[in-house]
Amino acid sequence: MSKTAVSPNIRISAQAKATLRELARHERKPMQAVLDEAIDHYQRERLLDEANAAYAQLKSDLDAWKEELAERAQWDGALADGLERVS
Repeated sequence: MSKTAVSPNIRISAQAKATLRELARHERKPMQAVLDEAIDHYQRERLLDEANAAYAQLKSDLDAWKEELAERAQWDGALADGLERVS
């Protein structure tokens, strides 16, 4: 994520600004850095929520879930192929 501000002016509520200021003070970081981290955290959380929803949908389709488990079993077999792992 870029550390330079493209447009530093956004509107947030007074409560959000006070919270951001307090978090920045507590973390001893600039408010922009705290906001960047919060946005990154939110984006990652959404990604995980979407992945969890996709797996829940997959699990609800018994045939598709059986195919998924069969594919996983095939990949698990690849771990026992006797080849040395490369890091």
